Amino acid sequence: MGYKVPRFPNADPEELIRRPLQKRLKFLSKEWGEWGFGAARKISVMYLAKLFGAWLIGGALLVTLTSHLNPLDVGSWWTNPIVYQKFVVMTMLLEAIGIAGSWGPLAGKFGPLTGGILFWSRPGTIKLSPYKWVPFTGGSRRTVVDVFLYYGFLFSLSAALFLPGQSAADLPALERFQRFLTDPADGVPSWLSQNAESFLLIQTTPLIFAVIFLVLVGLRDKIIFLAARSEQYLLPVVFFIAFPNLFEVTDMIIALKIFLVTVWVGAGFSKMNRHFSLVIPPMLANTPFWPPRWLKKRTFKDFDNDDLRPGPLAHFFSHVFGTIVELTAPLTMLFVVGTAFGGQTMVTLATLLMVGFCFFIISTFPVAVPLEWNLLFAICAVIFFIGYPNSAGFSAFDMSEPWMPFAVIAIPLFLVIFGSIRPDKVSFLASLRQYGGNWATALWAIHPDAEKKLHRVYRPTKDQIDQIQAMGLPYPLAEAFFEMVLGWRSLHSQARGLFSLLLKEVPDIDHRRIREAEFACNAMIGFNFGEGHFHNEELIAAIQEEAQFEPGELIVAWVESEALWHGYQEYKLIDAALGVVERGRWQVKDAVEEQPWLPNGPIPLTMTWRSPDFNKLQFTATDIVGPDAVPQPLDELVESEAHAEEMAR
Repeated sequence: MGYKVPRFPNADPEELIRRPLQKRLKFLSKEWGEWGFGAARKISVMYLAKLFGAWLIGGALLVTLTSHLNPLDVGSWWTNPIVYQKFVVMTMLLEAIGIAGSWGPLAGKFGPLTGGILFWSRPGTIKLSPYKWVPFTGGSRRTVVDVFLYYGFLFSLSAALFLPGQSAADLPALERFQRFLTDPADGVPSWLSQNAESFLLIQTTPLIFAVIFLVLVGLRDKIIFLAARSEQYLLPVVFFIAFPNLFEVTDMIIALKIFLVTVWVGAGFSKMNRHFSLVIPPMLANTPFWPPRWLKKRTFKDFDNDDLRPGPLAHFFSHVFGTIVELTAPLTMLFVVGTAFGGQTMVTLATLLMVGFCFFIISTFPVAVPLEWNLLFAICAVIFFIGYPNSAGFSAFDMSEPWMPFAVIAIPLFLVIFGSIRPDKVSFLASLRQYGGNWATALWAIHPDAEKKLHRVYRPTKDQIDQIQAMGLPYPLAEAFFEMVLGWRSLHSQARGLFSLLLKEVPDIDHRRIREAEFACNAMIGFNFGEGHFHNEELIAAIQEEAQFEPGELIVAWVESEALWHGYQEYKLIDAALGVVERGRWQVKDAVEEQPWLPNGPIPLTMTWRSPDFNKLQFTATDIVGPDAVPQPLDELVESEAHAEEMAR
């Protein structure tokens, strides 16, 4: 790949997309394993400029200037409570607009680069109600009420962000906090005591309205609720409101420490499964600047001899740098107090290790690109555990009431445990399984003649394949490039079961267009972050209301996350016109031990139910290209590739 021009799959585009599915998967999985998505490096530079230029530098200017602080005097404000409060609020606002995570080409948004607000501010677009039994929350289309609640949420967050903070004169708890910091007997570090009088807290009234609007819009539409990353930011925002007004500012800081550790430990717990080792090779493969190709290939068992199962290096990365570090380092940060176990030096080293952990994730540019979230957590780790040392009265044992630490962890702990036991009831985001490899996900198998029916669905964007063609690529090259995401998906455990299901139950699968559901979902609702519950039968039914597919035209293989150490995953076969037509399960062990392209055929599937309507499915696809994309002669294709390169320049 070059700086301006992407690396296209190293094959004739039309010949590649007409290969049988298994041969195509073998090629695509090896291409991804060595090169990743192949996006031009300027895309990665764009993300870095957005992260460090817009979010970090621009955010620091916004946060300090709106709080009447001197942005150039970093030493005076880096531990000021209002700074990290506003950074949290700002990041939540950007997520809710759709310009933080799940943004840009690496999230399947080629043009426009943003989904989010373009969808959620328009009545008539698809919404997904989490609890249809709650009165006045049903329906599959967004209304004026939903748009009002959404804008109310955005406005409330913006008000909290732009309003100047509360001073000690406004808030007795802040005055007590300042007295604590400036009392020499308390042994508080100089960087806190010297600047304590300038410390401020964010205005809580607009935050109260933001929470109310978010809960109301969330009851009507789980898309916006989860897109705002409520599992990461809602509870801290509640801390910003409750602790300074009802208890102590010190309690708020300690609560944020506990919450930060709970998130990391919960995520580490989610990695204790058979799936996680398979995440590492495709994740590292997408890194544009490091490691070298030979090291990427070494994460597989035997890349050159076509064994693309994770190798010893991948297992080491996953279970040492991943699971063990994410469990032990945060607990060290939280519970080491005084001089025990190396004291603050050990806490600082553990903190820097977790900062490095966040930067490692940033460096891989993971699909859905949650870069701002990782940088925010890195910054908060430094502020909370180095800026506010445990030994200075900011440990988990120093809260003003003994029940407080348990109250802080109650909700996230419940969501992690219950979500692991019943993944069908809790979003994998809320149960902190973002990187654990144990996901609900899906693949779409669509008849080439019928894909244009998706254009009937009201939304502000087109499908990704249309977005790529709008950039100047002819259909065969656009299709070949976009199918790289199938190579990415095939390297994860769930894909072996999903492709097995399609190979077993869809006779014309070699002639169908296969769409990775997370990307396809993005084009329908404006957001996805690996949440398979966004694109289950509920979304397919909402699409069908306008698309009107015939039986067999759009078939979806969908699978739920593995319940805690059950050893199997439960799948559904969904037809857009008929609904769920088959249910069953496969053993996780069979999936993780097979190659991505299933050279031994489909893994064993156990069907537990089949609808009588299954026989209504029609399998008539004969050419993956379809009538809407006439192949071009090779010389014209070369000219089109040259045109694409010229556009990139």
